[in-house]
Amino acid sequence: MPLLTLTTDIGQQDYIVGAIKGQLLSAIPNLTIADITHYLPQDNFEHAAYICGNAFKYYPNDTFHLVLINAFDSKTGHFVLSKVNNQCIICPDNGILSIIAGTVPEQTVTIPIINARTLIEITQILTNAIAELINGKAMKSIGTQGLAIVEKARLRPMIGNDWIEGQILFIDNFENAIINITEAEFEEERKGRNFKIIFKRNEVVNTISTNYSKANEGEYLAWFNSAGYLELSINKGNIASLFGLENFNEKMHKHGRSVQNKWVYQTVRIFFE
Repeated sequence: MPLLTLTTDIGQQDYIVGAIKGQLLSAIPNLTIADITHYLPQDNFEHAAYICGNAFKYYPNDTFHLVLINAFDSKTGHFVLSKVNNQCIICPDNGILSIIAGTVPEQTVTIPIINARTLIEITQILTNAIAELINGKAMKSIGTQGLAIVEKARLRPMIGNDWIEGQILFIDNFENAIINITEAEFEEERKGRNFKIIFKRNEVVNTISTNYSKANEGEYLAWFNSAGYLELSINKGNIASLFGLENFNEKMHKHGRSVQNKWVYQTVRIFFE
């Protein structure tokens, strides 16, 4: 039985998600559809890649993953269909594929959507392509190979001799701040040294906890979450709103808008000593 996950920035206030599922089930009646989220932020691909990458890895081989984020942002006139770790990702050609996968996979083709005017028209084209794949057609017969694909690099932490600085990928539903520093990166730079995690200029955490029970109510908590990323929180509190922490906005920093004022709210630095 074919399996497909659906991940979008559409929300669920109107009919669009339901219509897309209807298209898919009409073309592939035995399809199982699993929702990842429909609240991806359009302007934070790092957040989207974190959600997609960490969810997709738990699905079996040959799962289809339809990702709809900023679908009209790309001017290339096509979507991309790619085989990643024995699973198939279908998404806009706007750089999200390379952020999820870490690169543009070799097994990648493009699907033209140049004549589609609406999202529903786009998803009908993609639905037809998915149905053809399920019915045994090869990727190369469905799309075009060899076209240049928009590639964007993952946001990486900055590293010095005795420090590492990460950016806030996103604020979760509990207002915890997830940082783009993995446990492996932390340990590699730490080299067994003591450390201080500093955020909002002078707020400090100097221990890594294994779970919330290791901190008293109201205390700061730093731990590596189930995805292996550094997470900052307050036990039974909301660290983001308390300190005004924000998602890192790469576009703002590239263009130099309010960088000095915003940087301390969007980054976390760890000092080793």
